[in-house]
Amino acid sequence: MSTRSPIRVGLIGLGRMGQNHMRVLSLLGDADLRFVFDKDSDSARRHVGDRDIVVADDLETALADVDAVVIASPTTTHDEYIRAAAAHVSNIFVEKPITDRLESSVAVRDYAATNSLNLQVGFIERFNPAVVQMKELLDRSQKVVSVDFVRTNKISARITDVDVVTDLMIHDIDLALHLNGPTTAISAHGVAEGPMIDYAAALLTHENGRFSRIQASRITDKKIRSIQATCKDMFVDCELLRKEITISRQSEVEQRPGEPYRISAIEEKIEVQPREALQLELQAFLASCRGETAAGNPGAHEAVEAMVVCEEVLTAILGAKR
Repeated sequence: MSTRSPIRVGLIGLGRMGQNHMRVLSLLGDADLRFVFDKDSDSARRHVGDRDIVVADDLETALADVDAVVIASPTTTHDEYIRAAAAHVSNIFVEKPITDRLESSVAVRDYAATNSLNLQVGFIERFNPAVVQMKELLDRSQKVVSVDFVRTNKISARITDVDVVTDLMIHDIDLALHLNGPTTAISAHGVAEGPMIDYAAALLTHENGRFSRIQASRITDKKIRSIQATCKDMFVDCELLRKEITISRQSEVEQRPGEPYRISAIEEKIEVQPREALQLELQAFLASCRGETAAGNPGAHEAVEAMVVCEEVLTAILGAKR
């Protein structure tokens, strides 16, 4: 049994995602959640309930008593809280997107490098066991043509500071770069319901010749999270919500004299471990806080790469109106 002390963690932001972080951190034996901080302290106390967690009124004082900080506050406050946390700790986890604009994201990346921060960004889908399996399949294939990503659901009242591109599509932009590599060309179209883009479709052309087609919507009355890969030797269907992967292959065409030809389809189900992506993500962060290998953890560099593509998508949709 390990006798090492748990990592002392502070949590900034107790909205919907912050509550999920609080739930998981409270369950992890490797974490000691010392405080939560939210500008709405009354709401924070209601969410904490009878848990043995301090609701901090003074952030500076609370930060002096932790080893790491998780930031799940509104996107527009990320820059401020990263810098506040960095005055006390070097281990920081921030939810995606790293900031709300490319320029400030680049500034945070450079700030993190200058100050030797261990900064992890919350691209949670990288830790989805189905995505991990999908990447292994595509990495082994030399015949991938395109990968399609769909992410839809009805608009949430909690999202008021970012559009669908930087709220939802950014997950799949990161996955497209993660699975298919750097891009050479980007095109996009979208629909705005009010001041924000709420539906967007993008086509990414990658250096390796692959394509990524990405659809994101906050005006669709069905929640969909899927990745589908078209390969010359197979079709891979990855359902992220159910964590299921199906591989379809066609056998050789069968045709007998005087009979119509037949194509037999072969389907293979890939077993995916039913583990929570947020737990795996936070465990990876805690391991990196101890100096353990964190090669797969997305950091500020990956966050900026995703924001570069987001900016190109937004510019393609909005043009001169930006």
